[in-house]
Amino acid sequence: MWETYQVIAADNGVWTPLHWSHKRCKTDAEGQQIDERSEIESIASSSMSISQSILGYRIENGRTYHRYKDGKYVLPNDEIESDRLGLLDGSLLFCNRLTYELDMQHEIFTYTIGDKLGRAPPCDEDAKVGRVLDVGTGTGIWAIDFGELHPEAEVYGVDLSPNQPEYVPENVRFEIDDVDEDWTYSKPFDYIHSRFMTGAINNWRKFFESAYDHLNPGGWFEVQDADINPQSDDDTFPKDCALAEYVQLLQSGAEAAGCSYVDIPALAGLMTEVGFVDVSIQMYKWPINGWPKEDRYKKLGLWTQENFSSALQGLCMALFTRVLGWSRARVEGFLINVRHDVRNRDFHAYFRM
Repeated sequence: MWETYQVIAADNGVWTPLHWSHKRCKTDAEGQQIDERSEIESIASSSMSISQSILGYRIENGRTYHRYKDGKYVLPNDEIESDRLGLLDGSLLFCNRLTYELDMQHEIFTYTIGDKLGRAPPCDEDAKVGRVLDVGTGTGIWAIDFGELHPEAEVYGVDLSPNQPEYVPENVRFEIDDVDEDWTYSKPFDYIHSRFMTGAINNWRKFFESAYDHLNPGGWFEVQDADINPQSDDDTFPKDCALAEYVQLLQSGAEAAGCSYVDIPALAGLMTEVGFVDVSIQMYKWPINGWPKEDRYKKLGLWTQENFSSALQGLCMALFTRVLGWSRARVEGFLINVRHDVRNRDFHAYFRM
């Protein structure tokens, strides 16, 4: 029943584009060591310091949004979104994580790929990693987890919103910046990780070029992302339901806003064009709710239902009101039917992740 979609190399199981790419080794002509303290101070000369202008936010339709690069990213950064991304009660998911409250989306990903933070070699348990960059770090949970598992690593997380916790491992640092702009890191990384940036990146080629240019020879780049179009292998997902309309409107709004949802599998070819080698793509399915009979996939479906249901308003409110001209009341009324579809177990649908 559960297919494995293969592009270059694939695992058994369900679908989620987990791209990783390897930068071909080349001669390093510099060979100079840079003092760590001066490197930390100059890591991003164009990045704004954390000030009130960055830490501020604005309220729109009952949700709060980032102030830095105001309006660029359409998802909110308020407590509702943080609850989904990083401040959930751990009892909802795993009971063996006592040091942090959990990130539901993060836990779904790690559960999907065998309780790992990624598929690239730097995520192997015995890997020794130098500098690591987490792009679109959100609440910082991935960067924090990686820093704890790899105390030898120097981990940086970057995001438009300052939603990260105050107390983090000593080897983890966060900064506020826009990855669509030119990157100004003065030292390259050994591993760059990106997750759920579709709909947030203006120019994927430029993004990949920035990652390539800021990797050490032999470094790795991993992209974990989603196709937001629900799929069904038994044709039980109607193309005219509210959820299908919701996705179509999301895509139209995002395209008009300049941050389209991209064809994720096609990014593997773009990586190769930019210069990466050893490009692999791993695909999985996330059921939209608990419709599967198998325990593992039923659990994935229930988590996906909770995660997606919590995200529905945040994903669309800014796009539908700013771009499509909807009122807040119209959005809320429309979402009633969308949530019903997400819960409908007659729809044997899944997201290709």
